[in-house]
Amino acid sequence: MKGRIAVIAGDGIGPDIMKEALAVLERVEQRYGHEFAVTHYLAGGAALDVHNTPLPAETLSGCQASDAVLLGSLGGPKWDTLPSALRPEKGLLGLRGGLSLFCNLRPAIMYRQLSAACPLKAEVVGDDLDIMVVRELTGGIYFGERGRDEDGAYDTMRYTRAEIERIIRKGFEIARGRSKRLCSVDKANILSSSQLWREVANEVAGEYRDVELSHLYVDNAAMQLVRNPRQFDVIVTENMFGDILSDEASQITGSIGMLPSASLREDRVGMYEPIHGSAPDIAGKDLANPIAMILSVAMMLRHSFALPDEAKAIEDAISLVLDEGYRTADIYSAGMKRVGTAEMGHLIADALEK
Repeated sequence: MKGRIAVIAGDGIGPDIMKEALAVLERVEQRYGHEFAVTHYLAGGAALDVHNTPLPAETLSGCQASDAVLLGSLGGPKWDTLPSALRPEKGLLGLRGGLSLFCNLRPAIMYRQLSAACPLKAEVVGDDLDIMVVRELTGGIYFGERGRDEDGAYDTMRYTRAEIERIIRKGFEIARGRSKRLCSVDKANILSSSQLWREVANEVAGEYRDVELSHLYVDNAAMQLVRNPRQFDVIVTENMFGDILSDEASQITGSIGMLPSASLREDRVGMYEPIHGSAPDIAGKDLANPIAMILSVAMMLRHSFALPDEAKAIEDAISLVLDEGYRTADIYSAGMKRVGTAEMGHLIADALEK
């Protein structure tokens, strides 16, 4: 297999964790005989410092010409006082829009080795929690008409039937490859857009009779995630609801530093990144946890390059390293072996050979 990967290390700890992720990818290439052409680009604060824009044209065009994008992290307090049009986060939005990435996958996985970090009772969560949140990424209230007048402000949530149908189909396809259970989350008792959402979900369900479809209002879904998270397998929902619920689900696992994400379009092209921030206070100090970035590589191999065995090999290597007691500072507990960013990366890469 040959492929082209655009790499944006980004800001803060982005370069630290990206270095380890690429080392793991290189080991995968050697073990399985693949060849990935990696090209580095700037975006976010790093691009602002050099080009005075959070998304240079060469970065966007380079990403558009690639099979996949690996993104470290963007932003930091250094650029917080800039006008909104120049904030590093605009680079992220520009990448999503420029690559037509409409589907965001955010897994919330409880690693049994880290179960003590979960804020919920063990009998509620169990030791095998694995939830996939499928979030619509380019529509809804974040992209609707908005404005202010002398008396107030407004934001508009709007979805077309086509936008809903394509994300619902993604949800069904992903559920079909897991336990064949899909929960669609909306607010159909109040919102017209949610009423259309539920209508379309029920229509599409007829094409996936092997998948069980259920519906929840978003407020009930938020409650159920902490009351009984094991009832969920795949959740599909609109942009704002998905933003909130995926953050809630990630916290149930007890470690945001362990969770990757994927943003996909209709074909196999996708952008892969950890869900955590840039953590500039620990940048360059060999303290960051690279596991979420490395798991993002695994998601890339699975979704953009159709290499499930290679993806699972990375996931198994991480599990083996955790079994051996190695921990970065964010997941460290008494009795474990504390290691830095680089050593954790090296351990995972070496575990691929075991």
